[in-house]
Amino acid sequence: MCTGGCARCLGGTLIPLALFGFLANILLFFPGGKVIDDNDHLSQEIWFFGGILGNGVLMIFPALVFLGLKNNDCCGCCGNQGCGKRFAMFTSTIFAVVGFLGAGYSFIISAISINKGPKCLMANNTWGYPFHDGDYLNDEALWNKCQQPLNVVPWNLTLFSILLVIGGIQMVLCAIQVVNGLLGTLCGDCQCCGCCGGDGPV
Repeated sequence: MCTGGCARCLGGTLIPLALFGFLANILLFFPGGKVIDDNDHLSQEIWFFGGILGNGVLMIFPALVFLGLKNNDCCGCCGNQGCGKRFAMFTSTIFAVVGFLGAGYSFIISAISINKGPKCLMANNTWGYPFHDGDYLNDEALWNKCQQPLNVVPWNLTLFSILLVIGGIQMVLCAIQVVNGLLGTLCGDCQCCGCCGGDGPV
């Protein structure tokens, strides 16, 4: 597959992942599927907007750049057949790095939150974090330490796990585009043929 076509494929995959990450982060503001009375009772990591910023906003722009590469003009520099495409591929590499950092940000926030556990109302009638070093992950009986909001433990665990997986996939896809973009910058794209009177691929 040509580098432009590969980038377009990656961009088409990143778009739905970004939307899923955005949605998962929004749902975290409604623990147990219910509106919470006091925002201070939400887990701190939710306010870092890992899914909205990392998986979402910082991923949409690279994805759109990748999608546009296949239709990019191959001869954008004084009639040089490969210059325009090579510059576009180099630009996509920079956007891929931005996307990788965004996905990595969400991945780290999600991992920290899963290990820490959710903020909830505990037996002593105070709000806090009853779990330590992910101990609740292997012992479901500990979930009873959270009295309110109802089902907050599986809710947060599921959504942050989704963000963790999405972030991991996005990091891999952006890393692939970094390599793909560098190859396109150095070698050109096999789609760049026939434009501006050119007869062969770059």
